[in-house]
Amino acid sequence: MAEAAVDAEPAQIRPASMATVVAASTAGTAFEWYDFFIFGNLVQVISRNFFAQLGPTAGLIASLALFGVGFAFRPLGALVFGRLGDQIGRKAAFLTCVLMMGGATFLIGALPTSAQAGAIAPILLILLRVLQGAAVGGQYGGAAIFVAEHAPADRRGYFTGWVQTSAAFGLTAALAVIFVTRRSLGEEAFAAWGWRLPFFASAVLVAASIWMRLRLTESPAFQQLKAEGGASAAPYAEAFGRWSNLKLVLIAFLGIMCAQGAYWYTVFFYADVFMEKFLKVEGDYANLVIMIGALVSAPSYVFFGWLSDRVGRKLVMWGGMTLGLVALFPAFMVISQAANPALTHAARTTPVVVVADPADCSLQFDITGKARPVTSCDIAKSLLAGGGVGYANRPAPAGSLAVVQVGARRLAAPEGRGLSGPALKAASAAFSAQLSKALAAAGYPAGSDPAQRDGPLLIGVFLVLVIAATALYGPMAAALAELFPMRVRYTALSLPYHVGAGWIGGFQPVASFSIVVATGDIYAGLWYPAIFTAVSVVCCLLFFPETRGRSLAPA
Repeated sequence: MAEAAVDAEPAQIRPASMATVVAASTAGTAFEWYDFFIFGNLVQVISRNFFAQLGPTAGLIASLALFGVGFAFRPLGALVFGRLGDQIGRKAAFLTCVLMMGGATFLIGALPTSAQAGAIAPILLILLRVLQGAAVGGQYGGAAIFVAEHAPADRRGYFTGWVQTSAAFGLTAALAVIFVTRRSLGEEAFAAWGWRLPFFASAVLVAASIWMRLRLTESPAFQQLKAEGGASAAPYAEAFGRWSNLKLVLIAFLGIMCAQGAYWYTVFFYADVFMEKFLKVEGDYANLVIMIGALVSAPSYVFFGWLSDRVGRKLVMWGGMTLGLVALFPAFMVISQAANPALTHAARTTPVVVVADPADCSLQFDITGKARPVTSCDIAKSLLAGGGVGYANRPAPAGSLAVVQVGARRLAAPEGRGLSGPALKAASAAFSAQLSKALAAAGYPAGSDPAQRDGPLLIGVFLVLVIAATALYGPMAAALAELFPMRVRYTALSLPYHVGAGWIGGFQPVASFSIVVATGDIYAGLWYPAIFTAVSVVCCLLFFPETRGRSLAPA
């Protein structure tokens, strides 16, 4: 009877009304993803404008870490807005979120740089990223649940698949605006002030999003729950204090969200860093590759959502994450060969080795701006990593200077301890010039040569990774909505989603990049998504239930 009751509600909705629900939820969520994604795709520019004092490598790590800060606060937003959504309503929760997101994004574009305002600039940037993270934390769960609770059970995967496209539309819009602005202004003007324009453009999108969201009505299932007096008075205690619900939260996190967070952000964010930093591909070309992947992903989300209505959510999601795990390392290696064959040839025929005292080598992970590479080892590794050059590590006797071997050449890195700031800068610059000459003589190119680059192969292999990501993500909204009971659905769904996407996914770029800096292996960062995806492959197979067709009505 419960199944019939919930299906009867959406069946009474006119097709235009269902279309409005899907369009408003998807478009509004896409606008918020646009706001969030423009920061992720401008980390190189953000690094130069807000963290220039750290140097190129530490500055990029700081920008990537700040990208992760926004994600770190997504679980907080999930808790705050999840409670609001379970007690007051889905519509009120995600209407509030869009106002927070839009305001924070616009203000980022208006911030002074560190050169203009000193330390206050990155502090203000961090605060605005926190607001963005909290807003996104309340957004996704509301949109996914809102559509799922309106949709007929036999088409729930298809309709919620449109919500999943919002990430693709938001990412595509962000990349397109950045690409057009970059090409129109030129790289110098874009880096100086043009980067602000994509942030300012969000004001128009926010206004459109608010207008669309105001046209929506509360979901039928939640209206029924409120009418029966069944709304939870204590969503936190009910969602996380009862084992029956907490078990579902853990299953959702381990079974699908570990993979979704680590793998999805590897494909759509770290791949851009990988191409630009390690393969020396120009920024607009790397953005174009990611944009093509995002465009292909949009219909793929809907397709895999539709497919899950027929063969089940679990099979489609498990197939996607398994394909992604198997393809991860081979695909990035092929991308390297296709994007910069001269670089991969040089790395294979003339490998670079850092011979150093391990005690003098640090992880070089510092976002405070106080640390500097001063030891011989750190100076050598920071310059190599900053230039995107992979290297092997070999221990040297204690107390000895680090030596960089480029084929038969041996270059001793300077020791910076005891040097003044200007003297350290001069010594590092002199060594950098020697190192650049040695690398050029060994065949290491200064950039990716478009004439040698195999664009079709690069894009084709990248799309394999995209298809795996969309198979995992497409049915996810429906599966998560069906997994949790009505009374705590918003709270219980939002937390594991945003811990996975916010913490595991948000910190994936900085974690992977830091692993590469520490090891010298440009592929070592892929172990981060590989391990988390492997956890979900096993847990999804063993513990995640098939949810297709479950009732979403109050129990």
